[in-house]
Amino acid sequence: MTGQRLEFDEVIETLPLHAWSERVSQPVQQNALASLELGKVLYLPKLSFSLMPEEQQLLREDTVKAGRKNISYRPGGNTITGVALQANEQFVHVMMQRYYQSCQQLIENLLPIYAPVLHTPVNSLRVHPVTAWKADNSWRKDDSRLHVDAFPSRPIQGQRILRIFTNINPTGEPRVWRVGDKFPLIADQFLPATRSYSRLNSWLQHKLGITKSRRTHYDHLMLGLHDAMKANQSYQQQGAQLEVQFPAGSSWICYSDQTPHAAMSGQFMLEQTYLLPISEMASPENSPLKVLESKLGKHLL
Repeated sequence: MTGQRLEFDEVIETLPLHAWSERVSQPVQQNALASLELGKVLYLPKLSFSLMPEEQQLLREDTVKAGRKNISYRPGGNTITGVALQANEQFVHVMMQRYYQSCQQLIENLLPIYAPVLHTPVNSLRVHPVTAWKADNSWRKDDSRLHVDAFPSRPIQGQRILRIFTNINPTGEPRVWRVGDKFPLIADQFLPATRSYSRLNSWLQHKLGITKSRRTHYDHLMLGLHDAMKANQSYQQQGAQLEVQFPAGSSWICYSDQTPHAAMSGQFMLEQTYLLPISEMASPENSPLKVLESKLGKHLL
């Protein structure tokens, strides 16, 4: 990395939590919420997720089906997909269900205003090294390039993508990220590189089943930002950024649609994803939707 180095405190807010069910004071709650909605990463260096002995045995690359990036658990339907061997499925199921419940406790204690409104939870177990998915992927799927998250086939129509990550590496290997600059600055830099939006194309994609819902102008722009960031090699090397090492036994939280991030190395991680309507934020004006609408002077939904 040769670009402008951001300072740690510019992009990371460190919180001294030791347990998923730990009571959190109101000032800490308020600081965490404000920092998160401004695009910072909430870093919890002492918040680990302990595995049972039988769960430790699952930390192998062949636990996941060949060709899949991860194992997914959907709490809403209590369904799990991607486990290679049926004999392991119950152990994986129990572990991921327990992780989801731990994340729920964390939200209730740290970000209580979100607890009743977060929806569509999905969590994943990632057992491959980050580098295993780099060589065979196109640049669009290369998550070692700085980007903001956007879902090509699952438009979220302005909602937020909140993610909780936990490094469960059994040998102490850190999860290494690069974290980029504030979203308004990213928008200023890359909006000119996005293509014009077509309502007709959006309608056709939904009609043909290419997308699961209508791709709004907002979704189109977020995909454009995602692609423009990843395609710009000069930005990847010289843009404002900070390398952060998340040790084994630590957790972190961010809005992945707002915080530029890139996974550089590491193996074995649990991750919990939620969606959140922007109307339920404490400061909706900080959301990517409102930032883009303000810059463009138009409604994008």
